[in-house]
Amino acid sequence: MQRKAYVSGAAVLLAAVLAGCTGAGGAGGSAPDSKGGDTGTTAPVAQPGKYRTLPEACGAADHDTLDTLLPGIQESNDEAQQEKAYAGEATLTYDTDRRDGCDWKVASAAATDHLFIDFERVVSYDNTVSDENKAEELYAAKQTAADLPAPATSASASASASTSGDATASPSGSASGQADDNAGGDNGDASGAPSAPSASASQTPADLRSRVLDDLGDEAYLDDKLSTGSSTAQQRTVTVVFRTSNVIVTIEYSEQPTASASAPDSKELQDRALKLAQKLDSRLNS
Repeated sequence: MQRKAYVSGAAVLLAAVLAGCTGAGGAGGSAPDSKGGDTGTTAPVAQPGKYRTLPEACGAADHDTLDTLLPGIQESNDEAQQEKAYAGEATLTYDTDRRDGCDWKVASAAATDHLFIDFERVVSYDNTVSDENKAEELYAAKQTAADLPAPATSASASASASTSGDATASPSGSASGQADDNAGGDNGDASGAPSAPSASASQTPADLRSRVLDDLGDEAYLDDKLSTGSSTAQQRTVTVVFRTSNVIVTIEYSEQPTASASAPDSKELQDRALKLAQKLDSRLNS
């Protein structure tokens, strides 16, 4: 008669323990930014982003740049107060390699200027979506929320300039009379010569309107808004947002006159904000 094989209970228990040990993961686990998922699959894993760290936001703008953006710093004779103004105030963050921001707010005799810089490093935890593609999605959502006006065509820009410049000119090019002068307002002078297009809030030149930018980062936009703050003085805020690979940079620069005066100049504020944006982009790519 054939004998049956016999395995003791201790042997079965030992085999189960050994199988459990060989199936456990290695020590250490994944890095914080690594993408999880089943490593046994053959599908390719999306590439990590170009950037693994961020610049320090409060050190991103040098003193010369801050002097231009925040002229009130130079008006102070207190060295300690100047240094505090230059240092800015870091925004609360729990991981400066993922997000870092800084605020500056300085008053001068003419106006109060506010600057905010924010760096965001985007990480995708989806195996099928790269960090850069995730950053593209987040940037697109920001641009959509900004609700930028449609780009002005050359034909519409010409029509606008013609309407603004020729409103008071008579067919002969001479003055069209006192009645026409009163109706035309500031659109022309007494000689009937065309005036430059108005840069008022209601009629901003096409090249100064909120718009997509072509020469900054991988993609960028500028948003220019005029509002009334706590006083009757109008506050202008210029926001520049750009993406470079998996990092999104936001700059908010605003100015409000101390008295009820004309609105801050759009071109001046935009030029300052754009120069800063170019410097930050160069710093990221250096």
